[in-house]
Amino acid sequence: MSRLGPFRFVLLAAALSLASEGASAQAVPSSRAEIAFSFSSVVKKTAPAVVNIYTRRVVESRAVSPLFNDPFFQQFFGNDFGFGVPQERVQNSLGSGVILRPDGLIVTNNHVIQKSDQITVVLSDRREFPAHLLLADDRIDLALLKIDPGKSQLPTLPLADSDQLEVGDLVLAIGNPFGVGQTVTSGIISALARTQVGIGDYGFFIQTDAAINPGNSGGALVTMDGKLAGINTAIYSKSGGSVGIGFAIPSNMVASFLAAELKGGHLNRPWIGVSGQAVTSDMAEALGLDHPTGIIVDDVFPGGPAAAAGLKRGDVIIAVNGKQVEDAGGLRFRLATLDMGGTATVTALRKGQRLELPVRLVAPPETPPAQKTQLSGAHPLAGAVVANLSPALAEELQLASEWKGVVIYRIARGTVAARLGLAPGDVILAVNGQTLASVNDLRRALEAANGSWDITFRRNGQTRTLRID
Repeated sequence: MSRLGPFRFVLLAAALSLASEGASAQAVPSSRAEIAFSFSSVVKKTAPAVVNIYTRRVVESRAVSPLFNDPFFQQFFGNDFGFGVPQERVQNSLGSGVILRPDGLIVTNNHVIQKSDQITVVLSDRREFPAHLLLADDRIDLALLKIDPGKSQLPTLPLADSDQLEVGDLVLAIGNPFGVGQTVTSGIISALARTQVGIGDYGFFIQTDAAINPGNSGGALVTMDGKLAGINTAIYSKSGGSVGIGFAIPSNMVASFLAAELKGGHLNRPWIGVSGQAVTSDMAEALGLDHPTGIIVDDVFPGGPAAAAGLKRGDVIIAVNGKQVEDAGGLRFRLATLDMGGTATVTALRKGQRLELPVRLVAPPETPPAQKTQLSGAHPLAGAVVANLSPALAEELQLASEWKGVVIYRIARGTVAARLGLAPGDVILAVNGQTLASVNDLRRALEAANGSWDITFRRNGQTRTLRID
């Protein structure tokens, strides 16, 4: 006490007295109900609409002697030397799905059912049904299945508006991890609009720390009011198990996919004819922006919807229909959730001026005709199928900003073109210095070469040249 001093002792005693009075005045729970915190009501409402999906696929393999795997042997006979008797084996996989309609329409991930020969759906009440595939898209990793429940009306999950979700919202993940049976985990929304995760061409994901594991794919990410926020799709993990970083496809993309099924089962993605890249810190400073935001336009397709609306190279797109976009992936997502034939309001910045431009949503044009041609002869592109590029073919080949020229569409294994390292999607720019505009130009240039070829091509935005003598 002497070290505190008399005045400090009085202050300490007063503080302890007040703390004691505050503690005694604090309310103490008087029943179990007052301290119970449970998601059980949400689970009871939503879990019956989440199903388990089992798939079977028969694959053929050859029983090969270890001798044929020896590098010395392969040097002479290659990796595909066909010794051994073909044997069939069954591959099984599992996943989850969500019932969207009482008549048995189910959404899941495309990778859950891809290449399967048999699909079985098991409901939460353990009833089993064979399922058939209605619609699938590997670029957004979604698939729609249909089962026949007879006269039964199955429980369903209504779709939430994923644009209304906020970071910090509580969510539940429901699925079949590791095949142990239906499992519920809880967490929060950790982030929104994740695009740089390397999952699908239209990646725009909800990130959550709710535990998601193998087998959860295709299952439900559920809001606290019992609606479908997204379809659990992938995890970031070095071990294969959950580390608290999971990704789900937003429900608004599911709604767009469902609308495609209702319109006849064909998924059309709107196209506006613009390409660009995310604004970096250096770009933002040069453009006079307060912070990096939006997409700077690199190119505008002549005569396309963006050009007709007045978008120009150097403009910065910051929103579509009032929804912010941060990069090319975000722009593709926003357009993919809109109806073909409609109009979108694109917000852009040009020299400090804010523009609101109405842009038509159309299908990518298929002109010029592809003219797919398999090349043969004594030249380096023998074995390649080439085609004239168009916006439609660029979409098919997932080429973000390639709209014209000659593209390699397919390459047969073991051909000269394959051994040289050329690949589908490579855009052939020139042969021996001659610029190419069409397949016919390429054929003439290859035939005119006299045993020596300089082939210039572009891949992922980088230009390369192969010199072959």
